[in-house]
Amino acid sequence: MTRRSEPDEVRDGVALTSLDTELFDGAGATKRELIDHLDAVGDQLVAALSGRPLTVLRARSGQPPFMQKNLPKHAPPWIPTVEIWSQAGQRTVRYPLCEERRTLLWFGNQRSIEFHPTLIRWPDEVTALLIDLDPPEHGDFRAVRRAAAAVRAVLEEWRLPAAVKTSGAKGVHIAVPVTGVDIADAAAATAELAARAAALAPDVATVEFIRADRGGRVFVDSTRAGGASVAAAYSPRARPGLPVSFPLGWDDLDSAEPGDFTVRTAAGLLGRADPWAAALAHPVPVPPELIERGRAIASPRVAAMHEGRRRRRAARAADPEA
Repeated sequence: MTRRSEPDEVRDGVALTSLDTELFDGAGATKRELIDHLDAVGDQLVAALSGRPLTVLRARSGQPPFMQKNLPKHAPPWIPTVEIWSQAGQRTVRYPLCEERRTLLWFGNQRSIEFHPTLIRWPDEVTALLIDLDPPEHGDFRAVRRAAAAVRAVLEEWRLPAAVKTSGAKGVHIAVPVTGVDIADAAAATAELAARAAALAPDVATVEFIRADRGGRVFVDSTRAGGASVAAAYSPRARPGLPVSFPLGWDDLDSAEPGDFTVRTAAGLLGRADPWAAALAHPVPVPPELIERGRAIASPRVAAMHEGRRRRRAARAADPEA
């Protein structure tokens, strides 16, 4: 029988092990640095995750990172869960909920680096419209700033507030705190905001879902709605140096770079403040006219699926032996 080694440390009753090992090949950060960050921003991160079904991205040395939705059977019984039917997977998924510090610590010990909560608070409360500005692979962050400025102009037209944060990768997330709207209407309103922003800056922004059609422009992604998830504010990302998704003011975008915020710097920049929660603290109703305009826009995902099928049919017709 294999004897378990003693933990390096115990925090809040959670045994922590292998703290001084690198999180994954090329991480440039240890498991201890990840857990120290999660612990330091625990209040802010738990507030961003509370009540939302959670997917985590885990990483191990010598293995590619992987997304985990189902809470493992060996998880502590004190982690609450919700069961949701997955139409795509034709199975029930047992999602965890993160409601306290020790849950964060446990996930950190499992080498869970990224925390992706749903946009809805369980079971169906829409709390924000989310626009994800996703630059091309080798895009410059200056283009993201210009696309963000277009989104800001559109939100000002509709007199809508917003919370802004780096994605922790290469882009920016813009969330509009809302109340009293269902998932379908939230999706419609977000689609209209994205389309209008892309129209304001067509040289730098696009709503084309098919990557090959974007022409090197920033994708103004309006498809994160309902049960979709997004990297939480204060979540690390599984990239070298462990950058962190970090809240910013609109004007801070002019000088900030995504790499400015990491597991080594984010907590010190925050102190006890929670700028993400503060920016989302006063939700507003969604203008009915905004919803109506958005209903006329075809779902980008569905439109892309049909276009992909059309292109495949055309390719087969042009070259039946291909």
